[in-house]
Amino acid sequence: MGVRILAFKGTGLLAHADALRSVYAAAFCAPPWNEDSGKAVEFTGRLAADVQRPGFTAVTAVQGHEVVGFATAWTTGSPFPTDRCYPQAAAGLGPERTSEWLCGAREIDELAVRPSAHGKGIATRLLQAVTDDEPGGRSWLLTSVRSERALAFYRRQGWIQATHPSPGGKGIAVFLGPRHPARVLAPRPL
Repeated sequence: MGVRILAFKGTGLLAHADALRSVYAAAFCAPPWNEDSGKAVEFTGRLAADVQRPGFTAVTAVQGHEVVGFATAWTTGSPFPTDRCYPQAAAGLGPERTSEWLCGAREIDELAVRPSAHGKGIATRLLQAVTDDEPGGRSWLLTSVRSERALAFYRRQGWIQATHPSPGGKGIAVFLGPRHPARVLAPRPL
């Protein structure tokens, strides 16, 4: 049975909140993320506000009648946000690059696939679908350096790591999408 990718541009995604919470928990409560189940509840609690963000877009991967993956994204506002992990991203890039490279770009917020659906190209399809119409080719995301698998996945997809936190499995890294014009300016690791 094939996997269908379904797109959402607004509040229609909220009808699938329970399925998204289940996928989020399956993806992020296991190693290496080790989040507690409360984070999945927090994620779905944020959805009502997230779907109202400028440029909000989301996609789900559906196999049969089951949601096996999803991705959410929106346009990063200006001034650059100061909640969640945004201050770490801004510290890694500096104020000028943060403003020029990230504000107004498509920000990939979440990408999750059930472990039972790994290895089928679903994450690749979700990432491509949520960035297809990115403004001016500008997309970005941040992820924890805890998961070598996630870092390697984004690199295989042509994303460039633009910040390089200290080694040791802590911190976040900013990645610029394959068509982001600033990707050639991103500092390389030492």
